[in-house]
This record gives sequence, structure tokens and C-alpha cells, in this order.
Amino acid sequence: MELGTTLEDGPGIPEPRPRIAITHGDPNGIGPEVVLRCLTDTRMERFFEPVLVGSAHVFRVHAEKLGLDMVFRSLEESPERGAVGIHDITPEEEPPVTFGAITKEAGQLSMQAVAAATDLALTGKADAVVTAPISKEAIALADYTVRGHTEFIAQRANSRSHAMMLVADGLRVGLVTGHMSIWNVPKRVTTKAILEKVGVMANSLRRDFGIPRPKIAVLGLNPHAGDGGVLGREEGKTIAPAILQCRDKGTLVFGPFAADGFFGAGCYRQYDAVLAMYHDQGLVPFKTLAFGRGVNYTAGLPIVRTSPDHGTAFDIAGQGKASHGSMRSALFLARDIVRARCRQAS
Repeated sequence: MELGTTLEDGPGIPEPRPRIAITHGDPNGIGPEVVLRCLTDTRMERFFEPVLVGSAHVFRVHAEKLGLDMVFRSLEESPERGAVGIHDITPEEEPPVTFGAITKEAGQLSMQAVAAATDLALTGKADAVVTAPISKEAIALADYTVRGHTEFIAQRANSRSHAMMLVADGLRVGLVTGHMSIWNVPKRVTTKAILEKVGVMANSLRRDFGIPRPKIAVLGLNPHAGDGGVLGREEGKTIAPAILQCRDKGTLVFGPFAADGFFGAGCYRQYDAVLAMYHDQGLVPFKTLAFGRGVNYTAGLPIVRTSPDHGTAFDIAGQGKASHGSMRSALFLARDIVRARCRQAS
């Protein structure tokens, strides 16, 4: 992996400065705002080289609306301190920005930016991708059939085995099933699926987070983890056998645990990661504990991809009210994982 400039990041310790491709997300949401808010702190240039990906016009509209005095440059221009590079995907156009609106045009543009950023990473022109929030409704209007970023990037990267993992400091929560109707969850929670996700998470914890022998807790599907089969049999038929197979392979996996008390009692602190069976089972407690600083990380990809843990927030778009804490965390996690992978490769 070829990285950008090498800088000193501690006494006598040279560290690479990764190039991070950052998309604007839905142009009508808060994505461009939180990205630009992060980059107004020019000290961040010490840690990574930001490259904005999407419509330069969209970024300029948001900067003007927010009263931000920012200098943009094309990637072909010579680097200038304080000027942010842009990979402009609409150099001859000025796409409309309608704050708070859900439109086909916005959905199309947001996904074009994701595709361009992913391609930069896949071709070695960027070391990581950080995606600002998109609207699933808007991309559906634009005739995209994928459920969201995770699935789209995995397809483009030709990655069959991946896992959505939410990260905030030592709290890491992965999912067996992601963006799907709750009606479909039970039939997708299979022993094979659990084995796959545990494998992806364990590899990522070792490679990306530097944990040699990670401990993973697995939640049950039913209330009280089925209560011995009284409230459901998936734990005994599907989840427990998967855990035993993982242990036979030498992976430190424990459970299944009743999901309702697991987080409230602080049990997650005893493990390096938690595997939840479905979206809200994992994300509700995660966002309760870490909202505003959590990061969505896609484990198992050949590229590094992170995202903030919030949505487009159309109701406050263009008003200067959005917090950029989670986007900042996403940028620094991407940088840290790139560095971790470089150390592993050296």
C-alpha cells in the first residue's frame, strides 16, 4: 500500500499520512456540513491528507451557506497548505442543492460519489474511504437496489464476506443481519451466517485493531436468549452450535447472552466485540452509549471504509446545527486502521 507523506507523530516515530477520500453524502443533508466542519481545523492535515469526493459545487454551496472560508483545489493543482483537494465528479455541472429535500437527483449524486471514492481506494489512489450519510429513500428513487453504503461498497470491491461493525473506543458491535425487514431476520440467522460474521470480526480485530486473541460475545435472538427454548429455539438449534464450532477452531467466542441486560449491566466491557443478531438489537444500545462519537466500520473489505453513526438529518440541513464529532471519529479511525494494516504488512 502506497501512502502519502510521512510525518513525525511522536518522538522519533515516523508515521505515514494516509490519503483519505471523503464523500459528501446526500447533498441535501448534513453530510457536506459535517465534512467541512472537520476540515476547518487545519491541524488535521498533520494526520491525514483529505480528498473530497463528489460535486465541488455542492461543497461550495454548503461552505457558503455556513459562512466557512475554505479554499478548494483540484487534485491536479499543486498542494497548498490550507487548501483542500477535490476529486470533482461533476466538473461541468452545478447540481441543485435543496436543503432537507429527498430527491432522485440527490440520491444519484450521493452514490456516484461513493462509487468514485471506492474506485480511488481500489486503484491505490486513496488509502481509505470515509462516507458521509446518504438517504436510502433517495437512492431508491434513483433506481439503486442496494440497501445502503455497506452493501454497495462490498459489491464494488467484490467482497462476499464482510460485516457491519460499530466502533467507539473499546466498544465494538457487529451484526449478523443488517439492513433488512425484521420479518426476514430469523431465517437469515443461520449457523453458517454466524460463523462467517465471527470469522470476519475476529480477523478484523487482529488485523485492524491489533488484538492478538480477541474475545467475542454473541447475543441471542429471542427475549432472554430463548429461556431454554420456552421463548424460542434459535439459540439451541442455530446460535449455540455456531459458538461451539468457533471454539473448536480456536476462536474465543462466548454466549448466547440475553440481549436486554447485556449492555445495561456493562457486560460488553469484558469482551473485545459483541455480535448482535439484527440491526436494532446492536445499534440501539450502541447509539445510546456512544452517539455522537461512534463510527460505522465495514470489516472484511480489501479497502478501509468508515462512516459516522448518524443519518442525513434533513430537518437541520443547512442550518449550521449539525455536530461533526462522529465524522471526526470516522476520519481518525480510518487513519488508525490504515496505519495498523501497514504495521502488519511491514
